[in-house]
Amino acid sequence: MNKSIFYHAGCPVCVSAEQEILNLIAPSNVEVIHLGESPSQITEAEKYGVQSVPALVTPNGNVLHINFGASLKDLK
Repeated sequence: MNKSIFYHAGCPVCVSAEQEILNLIAPSNVEVIHLGESPSQITEAEKYGVQSVPALVTPNGNVLHINFGASLKDLK
């Protein structure tokens, strides 16, 4: 993986975290995935180890859970 992946569900906590992430990391280095709009991506997020959103998966494969917006179970 060359980019970080930021997963979120569109809630206020997620949107705020997205803005902060994009201020810290160049947008060209982050793929933003809105799981509410792309529920087919939930399985991929789970494979990376994402348990809740907002979460950032680093290029090394580390998952950084940021605050708590929603469990992936709630998004299914």
